[in-house]
Amino acid sequence: MGRTPRKKNLFLDTIVNKVDAKGRVSIPADYRALLEQQETELVAFRSFTSPCIECCTSEMMDRLASDIDRSFNMFSSEQDDLTSLIYADAKEFPFDSTGRIVLSEKLMKHAGITDKAAFVGKGRTFQIWNPDLYAKEEEKIRARALQNRLSIKNGGSDND
Repeated sequence: MGRTPRKKNLFLDTIVNKVDAKGRVSIPADYRALLEQQETELVAFRSFTSPCIECCTSEMMDRLASDIDRSFNMFSSEQDDLTSLIYADAKEFPFDSTGRIVLSEKLMKHAGITDKAAFVGKGRTFQIWNPDLYAKEEEKIRARALQNRLSIKNGGSDND
């Protein structure tokens, strides 16, 4: 008997795609399939921690809103800053018939993207980077991980 393929729930891998002169870029097929499977929209905004574009599902944005509501006093300067950085900059990106989105000039400039874009899986989210900038960032991440001996607490598995 064959095994039923497991549903994909995470954005995985790093994939580099070409960006055309109009800012159109193909979303990797696995990423598109995950968004379609979850029947959700792609939402993107400029990262405020890195020179990249943060991408997630509309459901993840809803969860983020709940987290912000629980974490900050309404109308506090911290809440105002964070919501302005995220929501005022966020936009839903529909795919065209070939699975492409159009990156705005503002997003491309922020991430230093010109003719290529690296889609970097981050589990429940992903980022879009200039491939050269991400290669340098990845080296730093690996060095920090080695220095800090990053580990994950083993909480068990749903498949045990």
